[in-house]
This record gives sequence, C-alpha cells and structure tokens, in this order.
Amino acid sequence: MLLSVSCQSDNFLSSSFLQSSNPSFISLKRTKKSFQNIYNKPQSLSLSISCSLKIVRSPSLDKHVVKQNKIRFVQKLKTLLLSKPKHFIPIHILAKCRAYLCIHKPRSILSMIYRYPTIFELFTIPMPPTPFNATKSGYQLCVRLTPAAKSLAMQELNLKSAMSGFLANKLQKLLMLSSHRRLLLSKIVHLGPHLGLSPNFRSRLCNDHSDKFKIVGTSYGMALELVNWDPELAVPLKSPPVNRGLIVDRPLKFKQLNLRKGLNLKRRHRDFLMKFNELPDICPYNTSLDDFPKSSLEAEKRACGVVREVLGMMVEKRTLIDHLTHFRKEFGLPNKLRAMIVRHPELFYVSLKGMRDSVFLVEGFDDKGVLLEKDESLVIRDQLMALIAEGKRIRREKRKARINGTIVDDCNNNNNVEVEDGDYDDGDYDDGFENLFDSEDSDLEYDFHDEDNESSMLYANGGNAVFWTGDHNGDSEPW
Repeated sequence: MLLSVSCQSDNFLSSSFLQSSNPSFISLKRTKKSFQNIYNKPQSLSLSISCSLKIVRSPSLDKHVVKQNKIRFVQKLKTLLLSKPKHFIPIHILAKCRAYLCIHKPRSILSMIYRYPTIFELFTIPMPPTPFNATKSGYQLCVRLTPAAKSLAMQELNLKSAMSGFLANKLQKLLMLSSHRRLLLSKIVHLGPHLGLSPNFRSRLCNDHSDKFKIVGTSYGMALELVNWDPELAVPLKSPPVNRGLIVDRPLKFKQLNLRKGLNLKRRHRDFLMKFNELPDICPYNTSLDDFPKSSLEAEKRACGVVREVLGMMVEKRTLIDHLTHFRKEFGLPNKLRAMIVRHPELFYVSLKGMRDSVFLVEGFDDKGVLLEKDESLVIRDQLMALIAEGKRIRREKRKARINGTIVDDCNNNNNVEVEDGDYDDGDYDDGFENLFDSEDSDLEYDFHDEDNESSMLYANGGNAVFWTGDHNGDSEPW
C-alpha cells in the first residue's frame, strides 16, 4: 500500500492512499516541486515512509485463541443441549448436526462425547411407538449435561439474566455506532458470544427493554433498531495510562510510541504512527464517514476509534476480523479493514491462530497477555475448563488401567443401541487439552455460526423443535 501524506510546516493536513500490488507497503516521497514557494504560498512537503508491515507473533495473546479453540466442541454441544426444553438430544438426531459441531466422518460423535465424561453423559429413553420403529430396539440413546456441567451452565444463564441492564447498554452502544442506529440480527448473532449475550437475547433482552429496542423488517432480513438511547453512553474509551517507569515525572525530551513488549518497528513507520497519534481524538459516536474525506487520516482515525470501541465491548477484548468486516457499511469502516488494523500495532494485535484471524485490543492486556478486566462469565468458563481437565485425568487413569488389565472398559455398554456412527471409534485421539498452554498450533476456530441448514432442525421425543429459527414471535428461544 502506498501512503502519500501532504503537510504544511509540522502539521498533517491531508493524505491519500494509493493502491499498489503490495498492500503491506507504505512509501513516502519528497518531490522537488514541493519545495517551490510560488506566489508566496506556504511551503508544502510531501513526506512518505517506506516499510513492510509484518505481523510479529505474541504467544501470550495467541494462547487465548488456542484456549478457546480447545473447548469449541464442548461449547457448541452445550448450546445445542440448552436450546432444548428438556436439555437432551437423541444421538441419531445429533448426527445431523455434524457441520455445526465441526465433526467430519468417519469420526464418531460418540467418541467425542466419551472424551468429556465430566461434561456429558449418555442415557436411554423409550422410543415413541410408531410404525416406523417397529423393527428397531425399544430404546434410543441420548446425551445430556452432567449435574456439575449443568450447574455451571445455569450459573452462567442466571448471571446473564442479572446483567440484563449492563448487556442492554452494551448493545445500545453497538447500535449507536451504526449510521442508521440499526443492525441486522444475523450480524449481531456473530458477535453474540463475544459480547456476552445469551443465545435467546432476541426473545429476552429485547423484550425486557422494549423502550430501547425494536425488531423491524428490512429487505435484507430482520434488524434490531435503537428506539431510544442515553446520550451519556456515547462516550469513547479513555486512553490507558502509560507507565514509562521514570524516576522524575517531567516532560519527555523526545516523543515516544507505546508499543507492546518485544515489538520493534522501522523508524519511518514509528514516525507515521507518532504523527497519527498527534491528531485530535474523534468521537466515533457523534461522527460518520461522510464527515471526512474518504482517504484522509481523519477518516482512518475515526475507523480506528470504531474498532477500538467494538473490541472494548467484547468480554475478552477480542473477536474475529471477519466479524468486523460484516459491519463495514454500517460502521463506516474501510474496505481494506485488515490492512488498517495491521498498520496500527500500537492499538491492535492480529493473531493468525485458527482458521480465521482474530484481532485483540492491546490495551486490554498486560505485558504477559493477562486480561486486565476479567468478566464474571470468564470465571465460570475457567471452572468449566477445570471440569474438563478433571475428565481428562479420569480418562487417562482408565486408559492406564486398561493397559494393565485392571479394569474392563465400560464405554461401549450401549453398543446394542442403533446409532448412525456407533461402529467407529478413534480410540486414543488426543485433542491437545492437556498441553493447552504449551501448544502453538491450532487449526480450529470457535464460532457459534450455523454452517448447515439441516442442523437447524432438531427432534426430541418424536416431536419437531425449531433451533435458531428466524421467527422471533415463536415460542422457541432463537439465537
């Protein structure tokens, strides 16, 4: 990317971004004509910087992505179970949700469930007496949460219910960033888990705060519109205090750029970021993209402010870059959003872990990658991960006992039940949970997005139940 910045004296006045074949290249030129002072006009210098933007990995931040990826199956199956009235699903119906659970054949769903004995448990129920089941066994295998896991899930739901007002304010601020105070529900769903919203936020949160939100129909689908808002919420995040470790508190002789530990930039890139930070702050709530020239530094300053506000609303101060690109039009973000985020490492960090890139708000973490403000829901998630680790320990002890011939494996005591993939077992497959914080490789990505139309229909006890339906007036609790 070629960046040409024109300035008079020491102040930046305008800028223009020129497309080039290399989107990670910034160049700055000084033209001979710029030194001419014709007709007694102020001298204009065209400065530019040339540096290649390379993402410097941060293992301490990448660890958060790997940590969430390791429990993706648990989170997805838990969401499915909690979406049912009786919180259980027959295995032969769960087999239709392979795409959503990201389980590909010939891998067995049963083997995945067996890996988490402290989270899920199997049981049987009588099959409904219909002519179609005349030749099958009289019982069907089902899965549900264990009492300990269900207790944690209920604590999480109760916590989100108690935080209804706080979540409503967070959703209100998100809508205020939109130019029309309106966002498609299908897009908000992508950010739902990262914002800390419950799966049934449309039927609960919006109805509880009908004075602020309403659901309207658009040509692109159902949208959530902000009816009334509090102007006091339209306050951007405060700049974090910078502790430079100086003995004497006095003004610095030279300008400094606050970067995360271990990150070194070329001098020309640092100079550009220093000049960028000298621009006055722009409130993203009171301005729009039309207020500034399309390719100006002021427009980029506002876009960085919007991304910073959105990431500040997230529970873990991070989300997927793809999720942000869904809101380019509504939030007035540039088309090359990822390039802009990479260009500002003083504000954001891009993690390449997983199938899709994630973006972190740097100021939300300390030098060791620890989240500064920890949400209460994260405490419950840590308890869930401790429960998963306990299940891994139990399985490891049983595996050693089977090898020594001490006990007989009782995992396949339901082999007489006819299921779609009950004959396949991948045995000692390790998902890497035990080496969670030592792992540097991950090819998974945590997402609540439904990837298969068939997984939208679940059946329980012979009846049909709609999951994640678009009808917000129904009796179900859609995501």
